[in-house]
Amino acid sequence: MCFGFNGEAALAQSLGATRLTRRSALRTAGALGAGVLAAGAAAPAAHATPKPVGAPLVPPGQISIQLWTMRAALDGDPGFDESLRHLARIGYPKVEQALGYFGRTAAELRAFYDSIGVSATSSHDGIADSEESLQTKIDNARTLGQSFLVVPYLDSPHRDDWKRWAEQMNHEAEAARSAGLRYGYHNHAHEFTTDLGGVTPWQVLTSELDPALVHLELDLYWAVRGGIESGRGANDPEGFAIDVIRSAPQAVLQYHVKDRHPEDGDMADLGTGHIDFARIFRAHAVLEYIVENDTPDVTPQQTADVGYRYLRQLST
Repeated sequence: MCFGFNGEAALAQSLGATRLTRRSALRTAGALGAGVLAAGAAAPAAHATPKPVGAPLVPPGQISIQLWTMRAALDGDPGFDESLRHLARIGYPKVEQALGYFGRTAAELRAFYDSIGVSATSSHDGIADSEESLQTKIDNARTLGQSFLVVPYLDSPHRDDWKRWAEQMNHEAEAARSAGLRYGYHNHAHEFTTDLGGVTPWQVLTSELDPALVHLELDLYWAVRGGIESGRGANDPEGFAIDVIRSAPQAVLQYHVKDRHPEDGDMADLGTGHIDFARIFRAHAVLEYIVENDTPDVTPQQTADVGYRYLRQLST
């Protein structure tokens, strides 16, 4: 983390030519080149709809924020209600739900969101431990008006665990689809770096998850980090992320958008690191661009503000 930096200056700098210099510093690290991850033939490339030159790359209505980013403010000062009102004032139309409902029922939380003009369109929920808990998860998502349910994290050194989880997710995704919801999986770096005996967790998941039922919420920081740490994307981390998108049978419908400091690899507020998000967004457009930083550089409020304005200013 970079405590005490000037967020306004950093945002302006990130949109200028100095950003290219920061990226070039990382790319001198030597690499094996971006490789195609999945075994067998790659799926056809997915391309964004062409836009007029100078048009916004990210439509304002598709910007969201992961509430995990705001956890210090939600749990402390100024608290949940005022933090969400702050997000509404910034201009966020959406949030991705996390950390529970803060003393409300799903219906009460929906009423609060409606009162401030914000929609909870997605949530991070673990795989359910019973059919009853799965139904509760789906019912709450429908009450909140969500479009997406996303599994946030899985990890095991055993291939059979990943195959079993994929089977469970396919089952949950079928139930979610019957309720009008899309069901996805959110990655970290270890899916690209863990050796399961000649294959990675990412290869297992993308071969086992039903593309007709499950989509991907690609966390771009973790995908870039996975490419760098595996060696397959150290020379071109954005190219690695694009290969991940294009080689997966599943559709990538959501992005987690958080930056990376090249000096130490830590998470960074948007525009203050080295990731060329515009290049990725031009290669593949999604339905939601979700701002996130697990370790806000100064405060969660500033991370939210800088992230929103950064995405608004990206153009073709």
